[in-house]
Amino acid sequence: MNQSEKRQFLIQSLLKERPEYRDLSIQAESESQRQLLRGLMNIRAPRRMDAEFLKTQDEYLQAETAAKGITDIDDLTPVQPRLYLWQGDITTLRCDAIVNAANSGMTGCYIPNHRCIDNAIHTFAGVELRLACAELMRQQGYPEPTGQAKITPAFNLPCRYVLHTVGPIINGRVTKADEELLASCYRSCLELAAENNLESVAFCCISTGEFHFPNELAAEIAIETVKEFLKKQTSVKKVIFNVFKDLDKAIYEKLL
Repeated sequence: MNQSEKRQFLIQSLLKERPEYRDLSIQAESESQRQLLRGLMNIRAPRRMDAEFLKTQDEYLQAETAAKGITDIDDLTPVQPRLYLWQGDITTLRCDAIVNAANSGMTGCYIPNHRCIDNAIHTFAGVELRLACAELMRQQGYPEPTGQAKITPAFNLPCRYVLHTVGPIINGRVTKADEELLASCYRSCLELAAENNLESVAFCCISTGEFHFPNELAAEIAIETVKEFLKKQTSVKKVIFNVFKDLDKAIYEKLL
């Protein structure tokens, strides 16, 4: 199957799971089909899928990511010793681990085609990531507390692992407790990376999007926490601050 045929196979397979969508028409345009496939993956509950679907999905997603262009951390230049600043799509970054700004349910964003990083990571990793997260949460038995971290395989992403952390949600004034919880997100991810002997970790701008943490204060906390951790002798040697918006890039450039 070519890429178009794989996409249509995946769409049809997911539609079969949803009887209410049996009469849904599939548009011919490739981009419309991409949006439909992503939406169907986003709303899908965590459960197992057959081997043929997974094989086709893996080939399809890896080809889609390759077409976007993969950036290898070894090709980046540090802005300070052991610290990197990179603007781009974190789902195309090859390093040991990327950090996902998760919610307390930990199984991803269920809003079709939402533009949050949680949605993007789960989409391009594939359906097995949600299942892996659901299993972690089943074993835990309660929602993920703010400021801690979990690790899963990255499945179809170019990185090896995903570190999932829940940042503080800001509704009004930022408190000292909020600042401490955000710092804990960065610290917990780095500690978990060190426990798993990982060398490179890429952080998104945790809590600054849907969770409304002020961008500049969040960056200050991120840099301070990471620098303090890197004083320790652990396996973690490289930390990437990944930004998507020009605003965040300008903030990190000023601070670094």
